[in-house]
Amino acid sequence: MAEGGRGGQLPLPLAWKAARGQKDFYVSPANAEAVRFLDGWAIWPVPVALLVGPEGSGKTHLGQIFARRANARFLDDADRAVSHEALFHAWNEAVDARRPLLLAARSAPADWHVKLPDLRSRLAATPIVRIGPPDDALLLHLFAKLWRDRGITPPPELGPYVLKRIERSFAAVAAAVAALDAAALAERRPLSIPLARAALLDLARSTAAEDALPSFPVHDPGA
Repeated sequence: MAEGGRGGQLPLPLAWKAARGQKDFYVSPANAEAVRFLDGWAIWPVPVALLVGPEGSGKTHLGQIFARRANARFLDDADRAVSHEALFHAWNEAVDARRPLLLAARSAPADWHVKLPDLRSRLAATPIVRIGPPDDALLLHLFAKLWRDRGITPPPELGPYVLKRIERSFAAVAAAVAALDAAALAERRPLSIPLARAALLDLARSTAAEDALPSFPVHDPGA
């Protein structure tokens, strides 16, 4: 395997695990407020807080760092929780034990369709901090980190090239990296601008095709 940084590194079809250490988290204007809020957990009005941000914004990473530093409980994807009753009990346990509980979600509780009145009232009393839209520095860092997680060092010019040609979102960066990784594996070619150009074109075509698919109403026999 070529030395990192030369851009001649061939991706290998190995399982990879995202780096979740504190040194791997990049603080930028998009998440600085959330970091400051979590650092001040000892003065929260209640020992429960909600971290809201879009998919791929680093909520899980930041939540795991917070859980280790504050000896806290961290519940990810709270907006997708199977049991609202379990969330209700977790909230109560945090207050009773005075042990911090951090929830993470893609949206605020008003969008969760919570039917349990006691949980709704507790979520209404829960402080919310948000991760904002990504800036250029954060997107570049995320692009590089997603490759580091795969054990690959892309050419330095690849990040700026890709980011100028995709939507400015966390999810778009993750999709672009996955597309480039798949193309490099399939073609057994190192990462490069020509490879990225072709992979991004294929990604745009597949996304457009998916968007063009008609949606049909789902018939519920029990309705």
